[in-house]
Amino acid sequence: MIRSRIAPTPSGLLHLGNAVNCILTCLMVRRAGGTLRLRIDDADCLRTRPEYLEDIFRQLDWLGITWDEGPTGPDDFQRRFSQQLRLERYRAFLGELGRLGHLYPCGCSRSEIRNLAPDGIYPGFCRERVAAPVPGEAQRVRVPEGSIFRVEGQEVALCKAMGDFVLWRKEDLPAYQLVSLVDDLDDRITLIVRGQDLLVSTAAQLFLAGLHGDTRFAETTFVHHPLVAGEDGRKLSKSDDALSLAALRGRGASPAEVYQAVARQMGIDPIGVDTLEELLLRYCEIS
Repeated sequence: MIRSRIAPTPSGLLHLGNAVNCILTCLMVRRAGGTLRLRIDDADCLRTRPEYLEDIFRQLDWLGITWDEGPTGPDDFQRRFSQQLRLERYRAFLGELGRLGHLYPCGCSRSEIRNLAPDGIYPGFCRERVAAPVPGEAQRVRVPEGSIFRVEGQEVALCKAMGDFVLWRKEDLPAYQLVSLVDDLDDRITLIVRGQDLLVSTAAQLFLAGLHGDTRFAETTFVHHPLVAGEDGRKLSKSDDALSLAALRGRGASPAEVYQAVARQMGIDPIGVDTLEELLLRYCEIS
């Protein structure tokens, strides 16, 4: 049976791009008779805000999106589902990779990396370090030259796209790539729907799963959909509250306008797509 998840982050207000992803995932799962889980990615507690957490539930309810597993509201999330409750699980996964010799500590600052590597790819200054990390240092994973992964028919040269990326941050917090993989493994996820901007992240997580010796993740079905752009042509960002669903609602927008935007993304005639149920029917006709 298909198991998938929607995984918004409480680091800003949900925007149209987030809604498109959630609805696409919901449609695919409902079409297949699978199980949908709500996972809220709050591992980066430095950016989490209560109002953003509340906004997730408010907007999902507005859109009519329901899920089969996960929190019923903000309080239930904080009590039982927050990733902050799973830090020891993430540490254990990191420790296993460390014992296999795949990690090294790194004390380089972001400004040092920017100055010495304009392309943003870490050049491996600390790669030969063997000492244990000290407080204030990150832990990176060694990505061998020639690490290439095929994701949805596209080749991703991980060594060139990300270099030796961070798995544990200097703030003593797990990095996104580690958290996302561990949660997907533990939740037995078989379908992951993401934006095209996360193609490299998929390659990074396939790489980590392989290092860990897990074969299930390689069998996951990945769907990377086109991004929703703003009026300036750039990817929508949570930093721009004017493009949020809350702001759209404040200007009188209806859920139907969001459903129609999803229909256009999928090549479906948006005329008459006024409900999530109608969108699902149209989706079933073309799939």
